[in-house]
Amino acid sequence: MSPHVSIGVNRRLFHQTAGCLGAAALSSLWKRDAVADEPDTQVHGGLDGLPHFAPKAKRVIYLFQSGAPSHIDLFDHKPQLKKHHGSELPDSVRRGQRITEMTQSQKSFPCVSSIFKFRQHGECGAWLSEILPHTGSIADEIAIVRSINTEAINHDPAITLINTGTQQLGKPSLGSWLSYGLGSASRDLPAYIVLISQGTGRPGGQPLFSRLWSSGFLPSNHQGVRFRSGSDPVLFLSDPPGLDKASRRAMLDGLAQLNRLKGESFGDPETRTRIAQYEMAFRMQTSVPELMDLSDESKSTFELYGPNSRRPGTFAANCLLARRLAERGVRFIQLFHRGWDQHGNLPNQIRGQCGDVDQPAAALIKDLKKRGMLDETLVVWGGEFGRTVYAQGKLAADNYGRDHHGRCFTVWMAGGGIRGGVQYGKTDDYCYNIVEDPVPIRDLNATILHCLGIDHERLTFPFQGLDQRLTGVEQANVVRPLLA
Repeated sequence: MSPHVSIGVNRRLFHQTAGCLGAAALSSLWKRDAVADEPDTQVHGGLDGLPHFAPKAKRVIYLFQSGAPSHIDLFDHKPQLKKHHGSELPDSVRRGQRITEMTQSQKSFPCVSSIFKFRQHGECGAWLSEILPHTGSIADEIAIVRSINTEAINHDPAITLINTGTQQLGKPSLGSWLSYGLGSASRDLPAYIVLISQGTGRPGGQPLFSRLWSSGFLPSNHQGVRFRSGSDPVLFLSDPPGLDKASRRAMLDGLAQLNRLKGESFGDPETRTRIAQYEMAFRMQTSVPELMDLSDESKSTFELYGPNSRRPGTFAANCLLARRLAERGVRFIQLFHRGWDQHGNLPNQIRGQCGDVDQPAAALIKDLKKRGMLDETLVVWGGEFGRTVYAQGKLAADNYGRDHHGRCFTVWMAGGGIRGGVQYGKTDDYCYNIVEDPVPIRDLNATILHCLGIDHERLTFPFQGLDQRLTGVEQANVVRPLLA
């Protein structure tokens, strides 16, 4: 058949089938609307044979703190550091570690003890900074891992590594791997949703590129979908003026038929993905406005998450949305909160950042637990690396900054599959090197996958002659002391 004849057949087929397909689709849509209040227990998508074993968690909420919070000022209490305050970092501690361009020209590297007081919380006795009082209230629910380490010392490679398992660009993110492997329990929302907020600690902050939630070489329907604040959360989702629902449905059905013909002709799997994404967008026209309407939330819920929870686009509002997304079966929900890059004026800036996130993050844990969802929801809090024990720039009595530090930093985890009240890993007296139980990024990701019933060595995708996986080709281990 010539190309001209093929196009003619396609056009005739479009006109002949659009009406009847649209009517059938509308009929099925009305049936779904009639049972919209019934919970969706079916898994949509995913691979046969997954999960590999009984999971503890059904979903993940990843509270990513972009810019790298200072573990020294928040989680890793070093009272003995006070006696070294102002003195040079010993060569025996630094061990020739490479440093960034921002401090390599410094002639002095004075140690800085945190300006903040620490105290113990909960039955577990976890030491936490005074600027994390709400996190202290959930100390017995969280596992604090103080020995995370990364190979990267600059933001872009570091945030790429922790989100995709490699510093190389173009690889799938953690959320995309989970969408690909496990599918979603939501028919009307994407499996992977991203929310971004701007911190008050530091204006601007590190840029966040969409490749951080990209599907890489996986089918494109597994990429994260960013929701924005305001009246139009998803770009290009709304119908243009004058187009009613029935017309949109008929158009999509005709377009799907043409795409199927194209798929059969060329064998491109992305054509099937395109069909699925058009259908998802159509269903999201109803599900997204319902999701974003917080009028059914109680006054006590807003009080739990804090005053900013009523302001769209804030970290507090996004934490509340994360819980609503979890209720609706979304597999992976990732919140990026910018503003943690405190190279200077750290005491003032980090107070602002903690004011943004401390209460909402703790509220999310409490809210999930109250609703019986915490045991099946894995919550992760952390950034791309830590901060140096030595000051960047001038050290003053009440002010200092810290540079990037990848040798050790802190992440906390809670919920599905994680044992609460755990404090794992130990750093030296300078909070500079790990002395017990190091946890590289690949081990952290292997542990996250394990909580969802996935053997990280068996979740693979063939690409460029290699069975690619999130944890890469190096040895990766599940951190079993963290598991419930």
